[in-house]
Amino acid sequence: MPAAPRSPRERFREQTRSEAKQVALEQLAESGSAGVSLNAIAKRMGITGPALYRYFANRDALLTELVVDAYRDLGDELEDAARTHRHQAPATRFRELAARFRSWGLRQPHRYLLLFGTPVPGFRAPELTFGLADRAIRPILEALAELAPDELPAQRCALEQQLAQWRELRGAPLLPPAVLQRGLQAWSRLHGMVSLEVQGQFVGMGIDPAPLFDAEVESVIDQPWK
Repeated sequence: MPAAPRSPRERFREQTRSEAKQVALEQLAESGSAGVSLNAIAKRMGITGPALYRYFANRDALLTELVVDAYRDLGDELEDAARTHRHQAPATRFRELAARFRSWGLRQPHRYLLLFGTPVPGFRAPELTFGLADRAIRPILEALAELAPDELPAQRCALEQQLAQWRELRGAPLLPPAVLQRGLQAWSRLHGMVSLEVQGQFVGMGIDPAPLFDAEVESVIDQPWK
């Protein structure tokens, strides 16, 4: 059954919210999260500050929507990579997922840093973002699960219990602790590399981060399961 047509008022509200979020993204790119201001957004849009507060309760509500949109976009990107390369070997699929993750961050560093950079003072993302963040890592976990040997070593560490709790709380795939641990390690390493590159940390070293990133990806693939 087709959706009911939206009223002019609903369309106007959606357009206003969309424009405000676009201006907020421009502020984010120009000045970082500290530069996001509802009053400044309203001024750039040619409306009053109180008028914009009818669409977003406060700055944190706007930041939450930017975080949600960014996680959804990243999740779509990685799920598309997993679908596109679903018939390829898991090592190849993992390489493609890692490359997409890097390319997403380099294309829009301001959104990447909103998700993975220094936390915004006083801002706490709501729980709905947790599931979106887990969605982004899921294709990576699934590729690593296929890379794992049939017989995995028993895990005897405190991290195993933490990963089991995370799996229960977040509804993560029922994967062995060794796979979850490898996934967490891989995510941390890929995130570390992209974060350094996005922030320009390799520039002063004269290092091309692309082959360094590729070498890190290969080290994840070749790392013994022990």
